[in-house]
Amino acid sequence: MIRLILICLVLFLNSCEKGCTDPNAANYNSNAKKDNGSCYYLDLPTDLNFTIQNEQNSRLVTVEASANKANYYTTTFFENNEETTVQSVDGFAMYTYSDTGWQKIRVRAHLNATSYIEQLDSVNLSFGQIVDIGYQSPQAYPGLQNVWSDEFNDSVIGDDWAFEIGTGSNGWGNNELQYYREENTRLDNGYLIITAKQENYGGRQYTSSRIITENKQQFQYGRIDARIKLPYSQGIWPALWMLGQNFRQVGWPYCGEIDVMEMIGGQLGDRQVFGTLHWYDNGYASYGGNKTWPTPLHQEFHVFSIVWDQQQIRWYIDNQQYHQQDITQIPAFQLPHFFIINIAVGGNWPGSPNGQTQLPQQMAIDYIRVFE
Repeated sequence: MIRLILICLVLFLNSCEKGCTDPNAANYNSNAKKDNGSCYYLDLPTDLNFTIQNEQNSRLVTVEASANKANYYTTTFFENNEETTVQSVDGFAMYTYSDTGWQKIRVRAHLNATSYIEQLDSVNLSFGQIVDIGYQSPQAYPGLQNVWSDEFNDSVIGDDWAFEIGTGSNGWGNNELQYYREENTRLDNGYLIITAKQENYGGRQYTSSRIITENKQQFQYGRIDARIKLPYSQGIWPALWMLGQNFRQVGWPYCGEIDVMEMIGGQLGDRQVFGTLHWYDNGYASYGGNKTWPTPLHQEFHVFSIVWDQQQIRWYIDNQQYHQQDITQIPAFQLPHFFIINIAVGGNWPGSPNGQTQLPQQMAIDYIRVFE
């Protein structure tokens, strides 16, 4: 009799551990419980509803969900064969997308980890559209001739430009975090657009683009106008700059560097532009100035300019001069220079992106014009 009781007790404990396995019960493996030999069932959540909100030209999508008898919610955002799941008790979730177009979203109302109801929906993202407001420079100047320009009106990037690919040496000399790719540059409705993204590629967590006119177009003296709508956010470092055409022979800083425009994202409300020279004079030498604009520089287009002659280089934003440098004793700036356009991510100067950084970011260039 004692042996029989022990056998029954073992069977009862095993049945308690495994739960009810009534194949006629919905979700029987996860929801059904066994009590005195009878199965009873926990109810799944019901009446799942949710809303998706996305402001025009914004990458941020928010979801608010509700359901009866839900213990918590999971919202999964699908993008480029990857998925990001956000869990919340109140049904609220948010996600910042990288790409445009239709993107799937799945919402689940959970009783527990394996018991839930779900719905699928999608959102159509159209962020990144260029709003053309801001300063326009004149197409001509008295006594000067337009010797070269790129208005970026073609369907493909012209032969005057070449891509630099990869991570460079020591993060392009500045411990930068991005991998430069051709795919991050495009022409769109008369603009050259460079996009910096947070994505894993080539062993890096960020990608961007860098294009140059080396051995294609180089210039010495004159006025340079570039109409640009800048990116913003901590760790973002856009620039239009120039290196001496002898860079491959003598290296940097011997070749000289002219920074027509640099902006360090996340500093001073994204309102400060820098113009700087770098060269060699019995050691590394650098001299520059900056201008803090009344409003964030990414809100509209601005024209960044230099006026360069044998005596000096002057820097302008929207034709307002903010800096000048005498170059009569600096041979590096008496030679032709070529253009470089890029967005760096991270590096010695801006620092790394952080939790406040918004990616992707784009820089839109309307035109670059050279007058001599």
